[in-house]
Amino acid sequence: MSPVNPTGGMVTFLAGGTGTPKLLADADETFLPAETTVVANTGDDVELGGLFVCPDVDTCLFQAGDVLDTDTWWGIADDTAETHEYVRTLAERADLQRGPRYLPDDRQTAGRELARWRRFSAVAEFMHIGDRDRAIHVTRTSLLDEGRSLTEVTRILGDALDADRAILPMSDDPVASIIHTPEDPMHFQEFWVARDGEPPVESVEFRGAENATATDAVLDALTDPVVIGPSNPITSLGPMTAIDGIAEALQKTPVVAVSPFVEDRVFSGPAAKLMEAEGYESSTAGVAEVYAFVDAFVLDEADGTDLDRPTVRTDTTLKTETDAARVVRAVREALEVVA
Repeated sequence: MSPVNPTGGMVTFLAGGTGTPKLLADADETFLPAETTVVANTGDDVELGGLFVCPDVDTCLFQAGDVLDTDTWWGIADDTAETHEYVRTLAERADLQRGPRYLPDDRQTAGRELARWRRFSAVAEFMHIGDRDRAIHVTRTSLLDEGRSLTEVTRILGDALDADRAILPMSDDPVASIIHTPEDPMHFQEFWVARDGEPPVESVEFRGAENATATDAVLDALTDPVVIGPSNPITSLGPMTAIDGIAEALQKTPVVAVSPFVEDRVFSGPAAKLMEAEGYESSTAGVAEVYAFVDAFVLDEADGTDLDRPTVRTDTTLKTETDAARVVRAVREALEVVA
């Protein structure tokens, strides 16, 4: 099969978490990398020890540069972690508290604006960061401090990694995914990485989204047909759709989404808990309600959910590149219906 995009032009993928990267693991036979753009969630970004870390952007960058660790879908393959391990050793020797250590409240909105509401100390470093991965964060932070935008910095890093497709952060403005729990509000990275998604969830806030704007590059990409992988609709895609310009653009362009559920069974991650906290049924039907702007869905062949929009069914398991190729073909079929 020739790698030709169904619309004869560009296609844009929205990425948060690992759903879309797994979908793109063997997509080149269906969607040419040079004709695909990935818009990545930045609501999960944090500042850790002064370094600005973009987990979802980096997963997409590392994949496009063919250096992603596909065992964890995080970080660089075969990376060492001597700095990370020694930071944790120092904390143990000094008897310093482990786990997420937020900087004081008055520091959360001071300094680098992009890092607002998500500033952590690197003492005992609660996120695992490899040595080459850290070099990415050092370079990113330094370029930001030189006055470049996150969009420009991401392009520079993509060039350095020989990325074969364009990666765009969803905004150059700060948006932080905050999980409200009975204990305290916490950043998504504390909830998911440090606390294993265990705290009960009362609601989810995308702090800053009301004042954030989509970049011209993102708005231009969203004039093309859009694909959403089997990502968490709340914290992976929610920060994007909370931005007015992005929400409006998605109403005007053909959109296909792959459900992260098989009826009421989620493939992975905290999507079910977060959807219920936001008042949605944790199921494919709930996903369709969240994604009111989506024109067609790709569902698992075992998913009998009856939707009011065009549906293509296949085995939506995404464990291997062969799986990815199969699901991407179903995505192309769905796009051909609505694009």
